[in-house]
Amino acid sequence: MKINAIVAHAADVPLQTGSITLRAMREQDVKIDILYCGVCHSDLHMVRNEWGVSQYPLVPGHEIVGRITEAGAAVTHLRAGDLVGVGVMVGSCGSCHFCQQQEEQYCEAGFVPTYNGTDSVSGETTRGGYAQTMIVDSRFVVTIPEHLDAKAVAPLLCAGVTTWSPLRHWQVKAGDKVGVIGLGGLGHMAVKFAAALGAEVTLFTTSAGKEQDARRLGVQHVVISRDAQQMAAWHQRLDFILDCVAAPHDLDPYLNTLRANGHLVLVGIPENPHPAPDITPMVFRRLSISGTSIGSLRETQEMLDFCGEHNITADVELIDGERIEEAFTRMLKSDVKYRFVIDMKAMRWDSA
Repeated sequence: MKINAIVAHAADVPLQTGSITLRAMREQDVKIDILYCGVCHSDLHMVRNEWGVSQYPLVPGHEIVGRITEAGAAVTHLRAGDLVGVGVMVGSCGSCHFCQQQEEQYCEAGFVPTYNGTDSVSGETTRGGYAQTMIVDSRFVVTIPEHLDAKAVAPLLCAGVTTWSPLRHWQVKAGDKVGVIGLGGLGHMAVKFAAALGAEVTLFTTSAGKEQDARRLGVQHVVISRDAQQMAAWHQRLDFILDCVAAPHDLDPYLNTLRANGHLVLVGIPENPHPAPDITPMVFRRLSISGTSIGSLRETQEMLDFCGEHNITADVELIDGERIEEAFTRMLKSDVKYRFVIDMKAMRWDSA
């Protein structure tokens, strides 16, 4: 089946519209008419082959919202017309320890990424959401509450669940004192979720200009992390910190803000390693530094249901596909509050 898509043909060539071929439908699949697709920083990395694994032609996009137009014969929990989402994964082995525990993101064989992956049955390259349509295993599809703003739901499929998963895994609850480092695409969702869970939220940022917006999102306290005096005032006051910054930085000042048994959890992956932390406070206060990757299908659905109950969505800027290169440029400058989303319905396609 040929469809229209926004395609990367090489690392040094701008994205352009064109036609691609989707794999054939299977009995467990659904076909989705894509409405919106979020723009993740990893899309830029893959388009530019900055990780050295990109396969061209490449169709990015793993923050996908759309409506089902067709369901395979074996699909019983979804039907045509359902508003659904697809995130970072479209397959896993299904049999390893982690898949059996419904933690597909840690599949021992490696999960199948939504794009630039290899379909486990046909061997074809997977295609992402910068496109008209996708065909996907229904087991990797989540349902979206109809009353939520669909365009603002798209980033929840990656940025949202990436921050929701650690908050739930470490059982953040009402009354906990939670720190969030960085107020970008991930950080703004961490703030919204932590506040909705009833935590007292402190934002660590290098920019004093973000205070007003941070408070709008649910932050109670703003700490300028470059100000040593402000950082010292937060010595041993927090229970949990979610670090959403993907640039290398010193973790020690943040460890100093944690009480005994506190957790510092990393979700950003820096280009170069963080400086090694001082283990002394870790030993004497039983602190931990952990990492976490996206979230499971179960966590993603749980997050969307929670968002439906609390009317939570991402703060987005809607663009048409012709502006994707401009969006990439602005994203590198952090010139977006807080996530770009492509309006796929507004695309002026040539006939596929």
